[in-house]
Amino acid sequence: MAYPQSLRVFEQIQPGDRIELEHEVKVGFRAWRTKTVGVVLGKERRRHSLHHQRNHDDKVFSDVILLQRDDGELTTVTLDEFSDLRIVAKKPGEGASA
Repeated sequence: MAYPQSLRVFEQIQPGDRIELEHEVKVGFRAWRTKTVGVVLGKERRRHSLHHQRNHDDKVFSDVILLQRDDGELTTVTLDEFSDLRIVAKKPGEGASA
């Protein structure tokens, strides 16, 4: 899935939806793919790099999803160009999965 498609899915997800995010993790010269599955608690476009002195018009944002995983763990995932986001199941009572 291309990054623009993941952004469209990001716009559609609502709290209560079950999602799967496959993303690439890079450490040094190594890279691997991993999946994070859970129920959406919230989403936001978060401004960051406020700890770094930046030009006043240089605004940096990330699309962030707050999830509850199956084991009860709360986690935050950030979308990037290496992310594949899918809706596994819509919130009960809101139709079929996408």
